[in-house]
Amino acid sequence: MNNDSIYLPRAATIKNINRFTELENLFEITLDDGNPLGHKPGQFVEVSIMGIGEAPISVSSSPTQSQTFELCVRRVGNVTNAMHRLKKGDKVGIRGPFGIGFDTEFLKDKDILFICGGLGIVPLRSLINYVFEHRADYRKVTILYGCKAPHELLFTNEVTAWGQRKDTELHLTVDAVPEGEHWNYNVGVITTLIPKVDFDINTTYAVVCGPPIMYKFVIKSLKERDLPDDHIILSLERRMKCGVGKCGHCQINGIYVCQDGPVFNYTEIKDLQEAL
Repeated sequence: MNNDSIYLPRAATIKNINRFTELENLFEITLDDGNPLGHKPGQFVEVSIMGIGEAPISVSSSPTQSQTFELCVRRVGNVTNAMHRLKKGDKVGIRGPFGIGFDTEFLKDKDILFICGGLGIVPLRSLINYVFEHRADYRKVTILYGCKAPHELLFTNEVTAWGQRKDTELHLTVDAVPEGEHWNYNVGVITTLIPKVDFDINTTYAVVCGPPIMYKFVIKSLKERDLPDDHIILSLERRMKCGVGKCGHCQINGIYVCQDGPVFNYTEIKDLQEAL
């Protein structure tokens, strides 16, 4: 197998599977060649399963976790359903990492406001844990995390630990609390948290990832707080397919999300029709 080709997958082994919810599992994976994945926070890989197909999946672990990497996979299509049928020790193919991730050097000495909606926590967790591992390099850290209902909250143990840190501010919300579920935090969509947090518009950069419908409302709320456009960083992961800019599936006017993103400064895409 020629591992230098961006088109050929590297063999990898599932080391562990952690069931999160009815739809999401966390897969810990290692490359069989013994090399680290070599990703940056915000990048993604193409995961292939023999006889089924291939799908782009965000890397959820920090790059400092070098021997293995983690993918949180929602069961929504043929490939992801097949992944959920795999067991510890089973093989998958991995291409990548692909895309432009978060600029961890640029964010140094700045306040970071993470805004995570639903599965948006998956790529942002890679950056959040990277920042915690290099905590002295970054200033104030605030995390807003929301999902539809309490049972959909992902990485619950880690999120609890984030909330216990003295150097971090954590706010949680759900859209609604179904009967029989317990919840001690905010109820409302993610934007209801933004007026409740204090941040300096001169030093703060908002890092946002979530479902497509979330972006325009989050941006509107941030602009109501006078956060400059170039202080808003977005991760767009929708519509990606091949990962290398060939299929055109993720093309938005002249840009390819898989190649030019998935991480963009808001100023780069705010005038692109269909980008947000």
